[in-house]
Amino acid sequence: MGSAQSKAPEQTSEEKLLERLRMIRLQDAGSTGDYISVDRGDPPAYSPRITSLSISAAEQWEKELLEDPKNRLALAALSSNAANDVLRSRAVTISDAQNFNIKIPFEGSPVTNQRSSGRCWLFAATNVFRVAIMQRYKLKEFELSQAYLFFWDKLEKANYFLENVLETVEEPLDGRLVQELLSSPVGDGGQWDMVANLVQKYGLIPQSLYPDSFNAMNSSAMNGLITSKLREDGIRLRAMSQSKDPSVRSSISATKDTMLREIHLILTVMLGPPPSPTATFTWEYHDKDGAFQSLKATPKDFSKQLSDSKAVRACAGTDVHKLFSLVNDPRNEYGRLLTVNRLGNVHGGRPITYVNVDMATMKAAVVKMIQRGIPVFFGSDVGKYSDSRKGIMDTALYDYELGFNVQLGLTKAERLMTRESAMTHAMVLTGVHVVEGKAVRWRVENSWSETAGEKGYFVMSDAWMNEFVYQAVVDPAFVSEEVKKVLGQTPKVLNLWDPMGALA
Repeated sequence: MGSAQSKAPEQTSEEKLLERLRMIRLQDAGSTGDYISVDRGDPPAYSPRITSLSISAAEQWEKELLEDPKNRLALAALSSNAANDVLRSRAVTISDAQNFNIKIPFEGSPVTNQRSSGRCWLFAATNVFRVAIMQRYKLKEFELSQAYLFFWDKLEKANYFLENVLETVEEPLDGRLVQELLSSPVGDGGQWDMVANLVQKYGLIPQSLYPDSFNAMNSSAMNGLITSKLREDGIRLRAMSQSKDPSVRSSISATKDTMLREIHLILTVMLGPPPSPTATFTWEYHDKDGAFQSLKATPKDFSKQLSDSKAVRACAGTDVHKLFSLVNDPRNEYGRLLTVNRLGNVHGGRPITYVNVDMATMKAAVVKMIQRGIPVFFGSDVGKYSDSRKGIMDTALYDYELGFNVQLGLTKAERLMTRESAMTHAMVLTGVHVVEGKAVRWRVENSWSETAGEKGYFVMSDAWMNEFVYQAVVDPAFVSEEVKKVLGQTPKVLNLWDPMGALA
């Protein structure tokens, strides 16, 4: 894995894809066994490539298609019903049961609900954090305030965007980097390191002290307004920074402060004034034995309790503030530290970093976490081969070949290279079923309420994990020294528009 090893340079991901496509073309051209058939007669007469769609050809395709009874049956079923309902495998649905022989002993409750917002990363992270708090304070049910982190994340993202605008004034406005920055200045999504930034700066509070507002649960209108305002502000700041008038350039800082104050106003009106990170709150609650309790703390002090001896002991020695991200990106070298250019929320804060490893390394660390009793934050492409009603994620769930006579055969690397897949959702792993030392299926805590899956929990097949899980956040104690050393590398910088820059 080391870059200093003496070896021939490997093919790039693009070269591997081209080679794979070339082999497919050779096979389709007519292969028998290990030999490619070659017609040794006279070459066929040259015919120009037809570039337009032929109506007569399409009519002939339809005629031949409908001559097959199987296709007529498919037409009758698939034109009148949802394709996934028709093509769902009954056998897979039965086999993917909520039975696991390794499971964390304490799953947080209640099952959470992000509603019509993209805050899954905040829900997944707080679902990890709350387990330590619930055990420390002997609670039966508990939620941390996702809305509290949401408020400060929006304000921080606005500042991060405006600073990026000022730092890229030499880039063309219609260039890819600036356009990518403008595409979603304050989107709901995020990453583990972004949560870490927020918790370090603003702390945590119980959900009861800052519950969801309407706009926290339905964020699109708020996001649209703030995005429009920030794009307008960005154009103005670019013009000011390029002005030849020194007085205009010297007023940039004050102008930016005014812009942020306007964003703060919008957030305060739509989400409600959040508690101050440094002001003491009083949290009153009943523990699992029914005894009344009262705690006074600041949000920052409350979050620090996750690292105190009682919380660490409750988590069997794990300090959740020290967790870090493993990713599986087959396009890039394993044993490599990755980061994404200009991706983040808190300007000057902790950068987003990933340690790129193979799936065996990632799964081994996750199993150890679950055995220790610690829930695991992970990022995946939840829309692929999944059924949210039944709570199943399995690569064999739908038989598209049966319905359409087509096969989908891209590799994980090729899906990333062609933008067919990316991290779209963050959830939590709380169990695994292992047979003869091999993981078979995984238990997943989602944030789509108890109506999704089995009372809010999903089953993920191990094959699905291999193909569509990209990230797992783990304790450094559960990886090798070689993997931990990767954190000391100078990271390889991926472009902002890279699929690994997708925010869950």
